[in-house]
Amino acid sequence: MSLFSTLLDLVYPRFCVVCGKAVGQGQGYVCWDCISGFDVITKPFCSLCGDPVEGMIEHEYLCSSCGRRKPNFEMARSAVRYRGSVRAVLHSLKYGKMIFLGRDLFPFLSACVTTHYSKVCLDAVTFVPLYPKKERERTFNQAGLLAKRLAGNLDLPLLSNCMKRIRYTMTQTDLDASHRRANVRGAFSAVNEKWLEGRNLLLVDDVMTTGATVDECAGVLKEAGAAGVFVVTVARG
Repeated sequence: MSLFSTLLDLVYPRFCVVCGKAVGQGQGYVCWDCISGFDVITKPFCSLCGDPVEGMIEHEYLCSSCGRRKPNFEMARSAVRYRGSVRAVLHSLKYGKMIFLGRDLFPFLSACVTTHYSKVCLDAVTFVPLYPKKERERTFNQAGLLAKRLAGNLDLPLLSNCMKRIRYTMTQTDLDASHRRANVRGAFSAVNEKWLEGRNLLLVDDVMTTGATVDECAGVLKEAGAAGVFVVTVARG
């Protein structure tokens, strides 16, 4: 396969989806220069939702949002900030239907899980579902693709049918935190609840901004019997 891949690269050379430069052998579809532009999230960040904060904080930090209202999930962590080259990659994945870009993003997602959840006894992996009409139009769910790869890497079952989106919601992009929560309230429902009973779940999504969507999902999953919900996303807005 390595030889075949090398031959394909010679005949059909790959170019970076961000900057357009040639991609070196053994890479995916994002060049090293653009990958180096990924802003990896490190401390300090909120101990619950993982929202990064500028400056130096030497004690456990709780953001004002989590201080006002404890989220339904146990923890949320993201690999990189949603800006720069990673924003372009995720946009190409979601709206350009370049699903092969999951290969370039996955190492960051996997490293995030290893860093933050290595001591958590996870039982299964699931993901934020799309509304059926939207998934038919897009032809895939980017969170589902990432979750499938992650489940295989962790040797955990993928629960792809334990939750569904039962109400269409407008895009969250231009909404503030309170309107985001209102927009997704009641938008999800648990199914096959016997799969959830007593399990610690890893909930996967591509981007987390205020956390309204994953928080709503976590609440639904826990109400259906899940013992704990731990969130991981590629990027944090």
